[in-house]
Amino acid sequence: MPKQHFAHVEAWVFDLDNTLYPPQARLFDQIEVRMTQFVMEALAVDRAEADRLRRKYWAEHGTTLAGLMREHAVDPGPYLTHVHDISLDHLEADADLEARIRDLPGRKIVYTNGCAPYAQRVVEKRGLGDVFDAIYGIEHAGFQPKPERAAFDAIFALDGVRAEVAAMFEDDPRNLAAPHAMGMRTVHVAPERHAADHIHHHTDDLSGFLARLL
Repeated sequence: MPKQHFAHVEAWVFDLDNTLYPPQARLFDQIEVRMTQFVMEALAVDRAEADRLRRKYWAEHGTTLAGLMREHAVDPGPYLTHVHDISLDHLEADADLEARIRDLPGRKIVYTNGCAPYAQRVVEKRGLGDVFDAIYGIEHAGFQPKPERAAFDAIFALDGVRAEVAAMFEDDPRNLAAPHAMGMRTVHVAPERHAADHIHHHTDDLSGFLARLL
């Protein structure tokens, strides 16, 4: 992986869940349980139907929240508070990752489909609280979710990110299509490789990948 592919990069954009911490922490298992609980209560359906709708809305709208908002006019605030009220006990600080993100030249931001307060909690638990210039949640995109282009446009306009000199690190391959189309360098961070034209690089070790760039 030639370093020169990233020589032009001035802004580094990181997803949060299963990107800045390993999937083995299984935080999203907790979030999914709470999503299903919320759908059960908000729509007065049983657990099986709530779980089906949670998956359906994620597939069709990018996030479960987007589906709930568009199809049921659900208020996003209580939803985001509820689903992110989880334990972070399985997260550990990662000094190597902290040092490597800190050493990247340019601006570093977190952009998640979760909410910013939750992202801040996770970042701090990982020992990354001081290395990012900004943290953006779905609320900063007007609750438009990745993978929608408009969501990226909103966040990048807010932060001043220029896509042609930026790189995106993300575990969900869907969420790299718009960044690629915008001219960003794209890195899929996941245990398994996903072959797609909009993915430039793949890694199952974010810290090790960044080390090869520095």
